[in-house]
Amino acid sequence: MLRHLDKGASKNGEQLTEPVKRNRVDQSSKKSIGRNEVQSWTTAVNQSLHIVWQKIKRQLILVMSFLLAALWYCRRLYAYLAQLLKWWSRYLQRKFKKNLSVLAEVDLLGYCAREWKGETKQAKQMKAAYEELFWRHHVKYIRQVRRDNYCALRAVLFQVFSKGIYFPSWMKERDILKLPEKLLYSQGCNWIQQYSFGPERYTGANVFGKLRKCIEILKTQWTEISGVKDHDERGNMCNILFSDESKEHKLYEAIKFIMLYQVVEAYEQMKNEQKRVPILFSLLFARDTSSDPLSFMMNHLNSIGDTGGLEQVEMFLLGYLLEVKIRVYRLYKFNTEEFQVNYPEEYQRDWQEVSLLTEDDHHYLIPIIRI
Repeated sequence: MLRHLDKGASKNGEQLTEPVKRNRVDQSSKKSIGRNEVQSWTTAVNQSLHIVWQKIKRQLILVMSFLLAALWYCRRLYAYLAQLLKWWSRYLQRKFKKNLSVLAEVDLLGYCAREWKGETKQAKQMKAAYEELFWRHHVKYIRQVRRDNYCALRAVLFQVFSKGIYFPSWMKERDILKLPEKLLYSQGCNWIQQYSFGPERYTGANVFGKLRKCIEILKTQWTEISGVKDHDERGNMCNILFSDESKEHKLYEAIKFIMLYQVVEAYEQMKNEQKRVPILFSLLFARDTSSDPLSFMMNHLNSIGDTGGLEQVEMFLLGYLLEVKIRVYRLYKFNTEEFQVNYPEEYQRDWQEVSLLTEDDHHYLIPIIRI
């Protein structure tokens, strides 16, 4: 009976284990199927990505090649434009420097050493004069001025503008644009048609319109520059103005004509004994070549800017009409009373001062004082 029970139990055990085994097989099968599905999905994704990559790979290579080529081209273009800009900048600087009629400051003694290298009597005198300016008069730098027959006018007017000096008092009281017509119609000076504009030698009926244009430019530029408070900005404006030769010459011709106007006014006052005139006009009319306004214009004024510059009497007149004291260091007069002179000798205390330096009373430099 026990054996029978054992056999029954073993049979029952075998019957119980079979479902368990089947369950285990089923689970392992499911896991195997799951792994296969994952592998299949992964393979499918990889294949899809591979296909997509193969499709876009060529396009990406083309795009990258284009970007690299564009970058190389841009770098070459940038280098070319930078070189072109540098060349253009140098060209403009050379052109600007060439056209600039008043150059930048240079060391006084360095300039002297370059200009006077010899051991002649004149060279030694000039060296001693420059050293006198440096140590005693505190002239440390100079500005070179274009050496033509407008040189004195240029050196004076540049300083008047760069220092912001305003119109002289007499100009504020009248319209200087009407001066040409006033001389013609009020004082009968029809000989003004013989006025010559420096090297242009312009004469004729249109002289009044041309003179008016010159005076208009003078008034406009003077008003604009003198109204600027900043010294550096005024200096830049002067550099631009004095690099424009056409406009610059019109300034000088306007000043020349205003000098003539002053001479006509003084001549009429002296003739009618209306009031005392400055002694400079007595000196001017005492010359055989300028005994009246017409001879002054024909023999002196018309040559300024063409074949001659300002003489001493005209320097007196220039300072008088601008109401500035023009101090001139005349190096060839070193160790004499005429080494330092003022134009005019009669000046008002409130007049501002401009300085010139000359080696021959014909060409002028602008001295820069540093104390």
